[in-house]
Amino acid sequence: MTIDFKKNSDGLVPAIVQDASTKNVLMLGYMNEEAFQKTQETKKVTFYSRSKKRLWTKGEESGNFLNLVEIKNDCDKDSLLIMVNPVGPTCHTGSDTCWNENNEPNFGFFSQLEQVINQRRTAADGSSSYVASLFEKGINKIAQKVGEEAVETVIEAKDDNDDLFLYESADLLFHYLILLQAKGFTLKDIESELRKRHK
Repeated sequence: MTIDFKKNSDGLVPAIVQDASTKNVLMLGYMNEEAFQKTQETKKVTFYSRSKKRLWTKGEESGNFLNLVEIKNDCDKDSLLIMVNPVGPTCHTGSDTCWNENNEPNFGFFSQLEQVINQRRTAADGSSSYVASLFEKGINKIAQKVGEEAVETVIEAKDDNDDLFLYESADLLFHYLILLQAKGFTLKDIESELRKRHK
């Protein structure tokens, strides 16, 4: 890997640190050539501290190391993307990230949908939404709906109407997300189970 450490007069390149699993950005640091080499040798992310004027391995005092997974160089060869498995919070404030965000998996729109389902389930205003009504009817009704949607999806899979297949697939996934929450789980739990199986 060729990195242009000489592009800046201080010999430093920015190093963006990203969680290899959640894909969340954890922090930004700077590396000189020596820090880069030490990171590769120890597999613990090491920066050049501009304030301390020395190499600094993240976690050397707190124990919250950033275990190296992969390093990517950008198109100009003057900035790095460091993929890591973090041990504990990354920020010195105790936050998961230096932007005070939780380092949780994000499944895009599906995570938003989970939040909406949870809000409607826990609405204190006696909400009469479809989701709230399902939760009121209990686990048996929710499980029954998942079964019905699964059967309808299978039926549409055997036909040639892709639009209907996608429609029923969306219904199935929506009701499955409701069932997960009714059982006290989320997509994060499913991801964790699938990761265990992925060897």
